[in-house]
Amino acid sequence: MRATIVRTVKWVLVLSGLVSVFAVRGSTQGQPDAQGFLRVSPEQVKWTTNPKELGVQRAVIQGDQSKPGIYVVRIKFPRGVMSRPHIHKEDRHAIVIQGTWYTGTGKDFAPEKTVGLKPGSYMLHPGGEPHFDGAKDEEVILQLIGYGPTSTTYFKPEDGEFGRIK
Repeated sequence: MRATIVRTVKWVLVLSGLVSVFAVRGSTQGQPDAQGFLRVSPEQVKWTTNPKELGVQRAVIQGDQSKPGIYVVRIKFPRGVMSRPHIHKEDRHAIVIQGTWYTGTGKDFAPEKTVGLKPGSYMLHPGGEPHFDGAKDEEVILQLIGYGPTSTTYFKPEDGEFGRIK
């Protein structure tokens, strides 16, 4: 178990280094300086909302999820909204920025069985593994890092991508 955690932490550090090396192009949040450093303050983050997603907002910090390469995105879940069970083809590295993020695994949507992660927490979503997540009692902001192109497949698309919980 400890060896797995150490490998995961090393992977995150390597990935973070790669983001800093490769992430100087294509940012939707700002322009790199003359040396290639990119800084994005919270005030610069541009959130977008899809009306079909129950108020969930997204912000691309760096990269393009539809193209090969590293991407960094933020997801803002309103209180009481969770994603439905789904998979991504690639591994995703999640860091909680704000609020308590509730995470569940498996194909069955069971918000009552989720695990809460507080700000500063990290979670690996292995590619191809079913999961669901979101907010219960407060707004949550999450940062995701992955390698595109990405895809999301929902197990019950007829239920929608997101659902309200009590």
